[in-house]
Amino acid sequence: MKTVTLNKDFQLQDGWTERPQPKSNEVLIQIKASGFNPIDYQMLENELERKLISSPILGRELSGIIVGKGANVSQFEIGDEVFCGSGSMGSNGSYAEYITVPEAIVALKPKNISFEQAAAIPSVGMTALQTFNRLQLKLTDTILVTGATGGVGSFFVKLLIANHFKNIVATVGSEENRMLLLEMGLQNNQIINYKEDDLVEKLIQANGDQLFDIGVDLVGNSMSEITAEVLKVHGMYVDVTALISKDAKETLFNKGNIIMNISNYTYSMTRNYDYYKNSLTQISNLIEEQLIAPPKYRIIGNLSLETVLKAHQILKKNLTQGNKLIMTH
Repeated sequence: MKTVTLNKDFQLQDGWTERPQPKSNEVLIQIKASGFNPIDYQMLENELERKLISSPILGRELSGIIVGKGANVSQFEIGDEVFCGSGSMGSNGSYAEYITVPEAIVALKPKNISFEQAAAIPSVGMTALQTFNRLQLKLTDTILVTGATGGVGSFFVKLLIANHFKNIVATVGSEENRMLLLEMGLQNNQIINYKEDDLVEKLIQANGDQLFDIGVDLVGNSMSEITAEVLKVHGMYVDVTALISKDAKETLFNKGNIIMNISNYTYSMTRNYDYYKNSLTQISNLIEEQLIAPPKYRIIGNLSLETVLKAHQILKKNLTQGNKLIMTH
């Protein structure tokens, strides 16, 4: 099968390999579309992320059609249209024509969306849903969302709005992104450009001149310090990026704030595969019932080294413009 693979010099190249064969509890999926994530290029540059590589074929989320299955697979049939976040749990990554994965991490694709839309969901959808579920929010809670038009941020905001939460303030960096949040249902006074002067004061003012109960930080670094500053004593800081600064940690500690770390990887580490299927099924139901819309996406190209390198550059330069980057197969 055709692949994009890492060579011995840790460079990406076009390649070919044998089609994987499913084990007894696995399905063989013909990949129709796959999504790109920052971790895909970070694995090539960051020693910490590099430790997560389990196959020379990268890529960790996909949609496709089941074309083979192991003897013990009972939940799927040949021809089923599915989607999943494979992470390091498959025979290879999603920069390939086929992949085998445990049936326990796979879910049926929402019937009312395309393969491209479905491939845009797993990583951002599961991260946003985990954040929403673990917070156990009250309707009276005041919530700051930084980086609100990124993949996770926009999905999280959609979940908040679908569940009738009103006390939301979100940060953006452009007029285009402001328009995206207005389309989702936020009001103009709930959207603050993080490039403005006196950002802390403007955020507090947008929250009715009070500090926030919860800060969901999808940016990190200097924004983690802003988020920490605008949180109440004993508030909650949600860390999705692992880019929290030393100064932010000190502020959070002094305020007695709780830090909630969000990670999908922990469920594969502990082999809690039900998390993946259950999360994706929940998201699929929300989309089929039209309670939330799937992420916006942009097709970069078909399965090739050129497409992968182009997508990695767009992610590095943060030029996604609120779109999930997709490769067709």
